[in-house]
Amino acid sequence: MSNFIPEKLSVNYRPGADVTKPVIPRRYTLTHSDLTGDLFLDIGIDYAWDKINSMRDEVLGEWKQSGNSLYYCVYVSIDQGQYTQNISAKRNEIFRRELPLALTAIRYGDRLFFNAYPHLDQAPIFINFMSSYPQFAKRENWGTFQNFNS
Repeated sequence: MSNFIPEKLSVNYRPGADVTKPVIPRRYTLTHSDLTGDLFLDIGIDYAWDKINSMRDEVLGEWKQSGNSLYYCVYVSIDQGQYTQNISAKRNEIFRRELPLALTAIRYGDRLFFNAYPHLDQAPIFINFMSSYPQFAKRENWGTFQNFNS
């Protein structure tokens, strides 16, 4: 995993969202530059579809509710049917290696939100690996944001 460098993260609040509102819907789009290593976090009531490129290497996340509990749901596109199994295996490996950095960046980038709602540090994080290949299409519990608090 790469080390998280706060100076390489840019945060942008999109219309309808600010540092503490809303909780739901609150959606995160994390993209990056392969050239500079910079990370770009957009927080809004919708995903920043305009920031997503054809590589589909973004990390999408949102807060969801089940009964009285909140959880954080992440979506990563391993292939969506557009890659061979070997390329999908490599993408799966890269996502798994880099997701701790992505979760740390999301937690840090929205730290004022977490300060306003400290109980969300204990909310479970579910990662949805989306793939047309059954061996990569998984939903996993990745712990809580307190594990990714830099």
